[in-house]
Amino acid sequence: MSVHEELASVQRSLDDLIRSVGRLEKQLGSGGLEMRRVRSDTNHLRESVALLRETAVTTAGAPQRPDLVTISDTPYDPSLWVDTDDEGLGAHDRRAP
Repeated sequence: MSVHEELASVQRSLDDLIRSVGRLEKQLGSGGLEMRRVRSDTNHLRESVALLRETAVTTAGAPQRPDLVTISDTPYDPSLWVDTDDEGLGAHDRRAP
C-alpha cells in the first residue's frame, strides 16, 4: 500500500475509535478519571495523525536534501584568533599547575 492509502486506513480506524469512545462515554459518563484519560489520549492520537498526514504530504515527493553551505578554502583572518588560548596548553601568560 502507498503512504496515502495507509494514512487513510489509519484515519478510518481512528474515526471508528473516536465513535466507540463516544458511545462508551455515554454509557459510563465523562466524569471519571479513566474516561477523561481515554478521551484525552484519543484527542492526542487524532492530533498526532493529523501532524503525520501533514508531514507525509510535504515529503511524499522526491526526498528533500538539506541546503548545502559552501565553505571557502581561503584562510581565516589571523586577527580572529589573537585573544584565544591554545587548546590544552592554557593561556600564554600563565603556567599549568
